This record gives sequence, C-alpha cells and structure tokens, in this order.
Amino acid sequence: MSDPIEVNKQEPILEITINRPKANAIDAATSRIMGNVFADFRDDPAFRVAIVTGHGSKFFCAGWDLKAAAEGEAPDSDYGVGGFGGMQELPDLNKPIIAAINGMAVGGGFEIALSADLIVAADHASFALPEINAGTLADAATVKVPRRMPYHVAMELLFTGRWMDAAEALRWGLVNKVVPVDTLLEEARALAQLLAEGPPLVFACIKEVARETQGMSFQQSMDMINKRKFPTVDRLYSSEDQLEGARAFAEKRKPIWQGK
Repeated sequence: MSDPIEVNKQEPILEITINRPKANAIDAATSRIMGNVFADFRDDPAFRVAIVTGHGSKFFCAGWDLKAAAEGEAPDSDYGVGGFGGMQELPDLNKPIIAAINGMAVGGGFEIALSADLIVAADHASFALPEINAGTLADAATVKVPRRMPYHVAMELLFTGRWMDAAEALRWGLVNKVVPVDTLLEEARALAQLLAEGPPLVFACIKEVARETQGMSFQQSMDMINKRKFPTVDRLYSSEDQLEGARAFAEKRKPIWQGK
C-alpha cells in the first residue's frame, strides 16, 4: 500500500501530494503525518516554498475521511501539530505555500486550500462546503471564507453546500489562476521557482504580519512593525539580507538572498 502522503524534495521546493484513493480524504493518522511534513518544511532552511496537491485528477481532497468517522474517529481527534491537514494551525509557518487544486476540494479539502498563500486551480476543479448537509459545522471555512469573498456569497456557500467551479472561484478572487489540468503542476512549479528566488526573510515578515495583525487597528499594526515587536521583522531588520537588498539596488544588480 502506498504512503498516504508523498513528499518530493527538490531543493528549495518541497512538493506534498495527498494520495489516499479514491477521494484523497484525510483521517487523523494522515493529518498527523502532514503536520510533521509541514513542520519539517517550516524548520528546514534548505526549503523555501512548498506545493500541496492531490493524486489523480478527480479529487484534490474530499476533507475528513467519513469512513474513519463511521469506524469511531471523533471530529475532535488528535490531528497533529498543525491541526487538520497539517498546516491550518501550525505555529510560525512563515514560508510560502502554493495549493495546486487538481480536482474537487470538498469540506476540509477546501479548508486546506484556503490555508495556502497562493492557489492555482485546474480548469475542471470545483469547491464545496457540504457540511451543512451532514448537520455539522465547516469550522475553519466559517472563519476564513467570509474574509476571502463577499459576505453574502460566502454565506450562500456555507448555508447551502452548493458547488463552485474554478471559473467562479477565480471571479471571487479565491484562486490566483485557472489553467488546463495537464499544465497544473508546471504552472505551480514555475510560481514556486519564482518565489524561491525571492527574499525568504521578507516572505516570513509578510506572513507573520498579515496573520498577526488581523485583529489589530492600523496604528497598532504599524507600532508593532516599527518597534520590531514581530520576531520576523526584528530578524529582517538586523539581517545581512537587508543590507544586501540595499547594496544590490545601489549597484543595479540582482540581489543574492541567503536568508540570514
């Protein structure tokens, strides 16, 4: 039996593929594996960008494995260090993650996609939050979706469980790009390579500041940045990369980022 999570290490890019036929659904054990993979990615300076996708072309991920639920796995099971899917609740995950949506992203699979920083979707991909039909809460999606698209559209998805195709997802800004399925990984890898050539310390700042200031006023946020209260900002402002960026600009050359 193949591993439920396939990891392809091509420094500085890490590819993570969910491989649990037929629907790439995730049980607690698989989620714990994913959490460990994302934690290793977070902590390994050799990797700067990750791509997460699903095996095949039908499902990106169908969310929680209902077969496991039928066998007694509880909704509040131990999903590992990153929560369900490995990255939604992983602390200090300050590196860019690209979701390559190769098919249906359903329930928790939709939530995993929303946890990525950039989303490239195949033209036949689709999204849904059908938890309402099972009488349960799409917990992470209920927090995230109204922040990512117009409120009334978000409520429609949550209240009805209807399907949204890739074209509509692009129209609402939920995905960055829609491409033919046979070029999906090529497009995701090209985007990952572009990011891998960028300044990793700045990317870390962007992720931490965007995440941690969600409940702050603008002035509170700026005070935190200007006083170097965010660890990533403090590290950047004391780094060799900060000086390298200024030197490269003055010398009219491409900077060499070292991540330190």
